[in-house]
Amino acid sequence: MRIRTGGYGATTAALTGAGLCTALALLLTGCGGSDSDGGRPDGGAKNGDTAPRSGGASVPKRPVPRGDGSEVPSDFNGDGHRDLVLNDLVKAPDAIQGDDAGIGIVYGSGSPRGIDPAVRQTLSPTANGAATDGVLPAAFDAVAACDLDGDGFSDLVVSTDPPYDGVGRPPVPLQLLFGGPEGIKGKAVVLKIPEKARYGDDWPDHPVCGDFDGDGETDLAVSATEGRVSHLSGPFTRAGAPDAAAAPLPGGGPVLYAPTKADTDGDGYDDLVHAPRTHAPGQKAKGKLLLGGPRGPGEPGGTYTFKAVALPPAPTLPGADGTPTTDLLESSDLTGDKRPDIVTRTHQAEERDLVALHPAGKDGKPAERPVISFSTSIFLK
Repeated sequence: MRIRTGGYGATTAALTGAGLCTALALLLTGCGGSDSDGGRPDGGAKNGDTAPRSGGASVPKRPVPRGDGSEVPSDFNGDGHRDLVLNDLVKAPDAIQGDDAGIGIVYGSGSPRGIDPAVRQTLSPTANGAATDGVLPAAFDAVAACDLDGDGFSDLVVSTDPPYDGVGRPPVPLQLLFGGPEGIKGKAVVLKIPEKARYGDDWPDHPVCGDFDGDGETDLAVSATEGRVSHLSGPFTRAGAPDAAAAPLPGGGPVLYAPTKADTDGDGYDDLVHAPRTHAPGQKAKGKLLLGGPRGPGEPGGTYTFKAVALPPAPTLPGADGTPTTDLLESSDLTGDKRPDIVTRTHQAEERDLVALHPAGKDGKPAERPVISFSTSIFLK
């Protein structure tokens, strides 16, 4: 079984600039070498300011810089810059039929490019997964990111495939990886859902972060059988246990999402969206609101519309045989200008891809040309 959710991990190498730059690089940062020193007069390096030269054959790897904690979303090392999580990584030619390639994290920076592919890490089931009944997971997909323990460093919720013989209530497939001053380190822990917070024999799935009970701590909402919602109140311990949990609330399922604005009605409680089926990120769809309150997300709030996100022109994928697919990975502020940038992944099969970050223009539309693009093959290095 491979669990796929509609959460964080919804599912390139040439720029769109009409052949102005070489298409052979794993990382393309511009048409000339001027960007290779990040624009600093002294050519020196600080977090995110040094990028591999355009046309280079590899992306040299650098350590994750230490942070002190922040309130920026998806900031795993707490340095005040948003990081990018990638679920679908290309595989080496001799590993196409192998297990999940893992999760890639590209750390954010103070550069106008937003993220720095030289500062990256791979999280794999073998190195970072928690065993269930002595068995490590084969599937390992990031599905949500938020600061679950309240320490100023974002944490990662991962969906896995624990062993299950189909009899009785299945084990919890969700695991937690905690951030810190040097990013995510060590082994995951299995999310502990108290027995009283479970309902039915469906897999607990579709985790959504939010302060649903308005106490200032980050909670998790997780799907249960018959459209019920398990509300797990934060903060969470490093052993994966919530501060509190109650019986699942009815009226929200089977698929859960976070609304674009967490508190849709401005009452001080984050809200939840539920839908009858998953939908592709960036496509228009409808769901129903569950409004937060002192007991968590349980009050019906009417129809919610997921707005369509316009994608920039798809880049050319060198070596592609046929027409590749371009997916929206993320719509969020990665460049620090408080406008949502667009990150796409153009791919074909599991052997080649291009991730591209298109900054938001003043008109709100994404720039046609990305400020940075790279293949996830950098995680094979």
